[in-house]
Amino acid sequence: MNAEIISKIPVALTIAGSDSGGGAGIQADLRTFAFHCVHGTSAITCVTAQNTLGVMRVDAMPTKAVVAQIQAVVEDIGVQAAKTGMLLNQEIIFAVAQQVEALQIDNLVVDPVMVSRTGAQLIDDDAVKTLCHALIPKAAIITPNRYEAQILSGLQINSLKDMQAAAEIIYKTLRTKAVLVKGGGMQGNLRGVDIWFDGEKLEVLTTKQVQTTNTHGTGCTLSAAIAANLAKGKNLWQAVQQAKEYVTTTLTYALDIGEGQGPVGHFFPLCELKAED
Repeated sequence: MNAEIISKIPVALTIAGSDSGGGAGIQADLRTFAFHCVHGTSAITCVTAQNTLGVMRVDAMPTKAVVAQIQAVVEDIGVQAAKTGMLLNQEIIFAVAQQVEALQIDNLVVDPVMVSRTGAQLIDDDAVKTLCHALIPKAAIITPNRYEAQILSGLQINSLKDMQAAAEIIYKTLRTKAVLVKGGGMQGNLRGVDIWFDGEKLEVLTTKQVQTTNTHGTGCTLSAAIAANLAKGKNLWQAVQQAKEYVTTTLTYALDIGEGQGPVGHFFPLCELKAED
C-alpha cells in the first residue's frame, strides 16, 4: 500500500542554479516543492558562491551535464511540471529548450532570470534573445519582474497601466499561454501587485504588503509554487493564486539571518512550532 501511495506523488523538476546561501535557486525550489507535498527533482545549471550580502562567484555547469540531468529525471521518474530559473548563458538556454520539446515536458513555468530586482542585468543580450525565441514560447506561463518585463515588452514600467500594457505585449509577441508581471520591484502601493494576462483575462492580483527586508528568493519561490500546484493538477489560474498566497505567508515568516537580505520562510508552520517551544 505504501508503494502505491508513493507512486502517486506528483513530481516537479527545477532547472536552475544553486544558491550556496540557501535562499534562492534550487534550494528554494526544492523546499517549496516539499512544502506542497510534491517530490522535487533538479537539474543544476550553475553553482554560485553567495550569501545574504550578495553573489561572489558563478560557475556554469557544462551544457552536456545539464542535459544529462534533465534526461535522467524525465526518462525514469517523469515530471508533471517543471520550472526554469537562472540558466546563465545562451548555450544552456538553447539546450534546455531542446530538451523541453524532445521530452515533451508540459506545465513549464519560466522565471526569466535576466535582471535582478535592483535592475542589474544577469545574462548577456544573446542569451536574452535565445530565451525569448527558443524557450519562452514553450512555457505555460512566464513570471518576469518589473525590469525583465521592461526588456521583454520594450516599455518603461512606472505605473499599473504600464504593467498591464507590458503583460499584453509580452503575451502577444512571445506566444506564451499566460504572463504574470510581478510588482515586487515597484514602489509604494504597487509593491507586490502582480498582473495576469492570458489573452482573455487581464487581472490585478493584490495581497497584503509584508514589511520586511528579508525577501531573498521570492521570485524563485513563486515560480516553484506555481509549478508545484500545476503538478498537483491545479489549473494555471488556480496555481498562480495559490502560489501568491504562499509567497505572502513565507514573507510574513521571513528569516532574519546573515548580515544582509535574508530568505523567506518556506516552512513557516515549523517556524510557528519552534516559536511555541
